[in-house]
Amino acid sequence: MLTSNVGFRQNAAMASDTQNSHPPDKNGLTARRLLDSLHRPLHDLRISLLDRCNFRCPYCMPEAKFHADYQFLRRQQLLSHDEIVRIASIAVSLGVSKLRLTGGEPLLDKNVESLVARLSKFAGVDDLALTTNGVLLAPQAQALADAGLQRVTISLDSLDPQIFRDMSGGRGEIDKVIQGLEAAERAGLGPIKINTVVQRGINDHTVLELLDYFRGTPHIVRLIEFMDVGNRNGWKMHHVVPSIELLKMIQSRWPVEPLDENYPGEVARRYRYLDGEGELGFISSVTEPFCGACSRARLSADGMLYTCLFANRGISLKEPIRAGASDAELAALLRRVWGARSDRYSELREQSSEESPLQNKVEMYRVGG
Repeated sequence: MLTSNVGFRQNAAMASDTQNSHPPDKNGLTARRLLDSLHRPLHDLRISLLDRCNFRCPYCMPEAKFHADYQFLRRQQLLSHDEIVRIASIAVSLGVSKLRLTGGEPLLDKNVESLVARLSKFAGVDDLALTTNGVLLAPQAQALADAGLQRVTISLDSLDPQIFRDMSGGRGEIDKVIQGLEAAERAGLGPIKINTVVQRGINDHTVLELLDYFRGTPHIVRLIEFMDVGNRNGWKMHHVVPSIELLKMIQSRWPVEPLDENYPGEVARRYRYLDGEGELGFISSVTEPFCGACSRARLSADGMLYTCLFANRGISLKEPIRAGASDAELAALLRRVWGARSDRYSELREQSSEESPLQNKVEMYRVGG
């Protein structure tokens, strides 16, 4: 895993000497595509805006832990928008072409639209997206689109009102999520993807109902295997519904066929309904790990860079920024971190004969999904 950022200037200089064989641009940076130790490119940067959420989903932020007295990050501990824009700009100069805003719940950031507007001006960004639970989306969707946001992903685990409420920790109203989705569609924030975490005995029996609701629309439901993210969701393998099991269940109702991936490293395996009623996807990190194609880095709300969703350590970018690091030094630090990356947690989990997930992993609410 990663080390701390102590001595970042010396490390950055070393990384620059060993990796940067291309001449720098006018800002002292390089547009060279970064490859990690397993030859995976840095393609996506997921940016967590804050660690707060208006839900208390048991598999992410259980109420028992994140109660009314829980101390979330203070404003000074969070990256400012200026700092986020600076890091994103450097990442884009190093080959990142996809930016995604996450949380916590990113729409709790009252200035998210202005941040979107700044990020949307970066040349070389092909995809600027945001992941949300959808409850606050309806009144903001058009403004986000006007600011330059291209699309949204909405987390929605069930259409059953009681199951949805249980899986949101008693905080969510399904009607508000649907209103947010409809507002996003009107604003052109598509294709809209609906992320559904499937848990055995919790919501697996409502999957067909959810798929039926979105069939015939341009929206894409993606069924996600319940993963051992963080340390508080009580993950056990018997809670996982393998994607192949879901696929067989769906095939018995609506015949589907596989589609090619949209781009290298796409995490979801795509299928289309043979009757022409749309598309769905499977994200199978547990039973069919895709570490070999992972091209994502994650920036937490407090400025830690993580190279894996299951990492137990990251490296601070906030500290060198606030210590006066130049853009060239930050770029060299990013090159060093990504160049040393060897994460493949899901593949190693699959190879293990015991249920022994890594402890002290970063919590999902800090780095998004």
